[in-house]
Amino acid sequence: MGKYYAKLAVLYQGQGDIKPFKQLAERLDVPLYEVINNESPECFFLTWRDGCLKLLDKELLKKGGLVVDIEPRNGEQRSWPAPKQGPLAQALGRKIKTVVDATAGWGQDSLHIFRMGYELLCIERSPVMGELLQDGFNRLALQDWMQKLDLQSPKLLNGNAIELLEVLDFQPDCIYLDPMFPPKRKKSALAKKSMVVLRDLLGDDQDKSELFIAAMKAAGKRVVVKSPDYAEPLGGKPNESYQGKLLRYDVYFKD
Repeated sequence: MGKYYAKLAVLYQGQGDIKPFKQLAERLDVPLYEVINNESPECFFLTWRDGCLKLLDKELLKKGGLVVDIEPRNGEQRSWPAPKQGPLAQALGRKIKTVVDATAGWGQDSLHIFRMGYELLCIERSPVMGELLQDGFNRLALQDWMQKLDLQSPKLLNGNAIELLEVLDFQPDCIYLDPMFPPKRKKSALAKKSMVVLRDLLGDDQDKSELFIAAMKAAGKRVVVKSPDYAEPLGGKPNESYQGKLLRYDVYFKD
């Protein structure tokens, strides 16, 4: 029984070559379905739709699904490199060149960092998120502006960042951390059942303190930690802190 037993399956609905679907199911060690019935125990399904790999909720199979969005967010510049503006750019610093995003997740901060012109390596521990991210990065590589500028998508490593940071073949200027923090109030944890299962599916960050220690050892110049504004600083008092909307970026310098 695989890690995602009774939680996740790959869904093929007759569109295109079945081979990539089979390979995906094998990599994740999950079932491959062509038809879903009410007896299927899984709550989530991975499938390619509209040219994207999507994570679907059983209750919302006919709707959009979750996908790594490679388009700039509202307010972000579409030019490359985008101006280094805003609290994230301030926290990373203008003199920083190489960044490791050790908690890539849905890749939105990763892609923002990439668009600002930093050299970026991403690490993601969840194999499911790794598949979704790689699909997003593959689509990014096909964008006209990427090809015209002869740019390569960020490299992605799948695994435990605490272990991978110890064996990097280079020393990044900055390591960026965006670990999952518990909700502010217990009431807010009573979210839609599917979101609770999704959090369970992708894993929690119980070891964020150990990750911070590993990042401080591996970084050349600084570690930046994104956290909700109510959370205590992960590494104690930071050297600098930049406030965003309902969140902040704490910066820790290397001695």
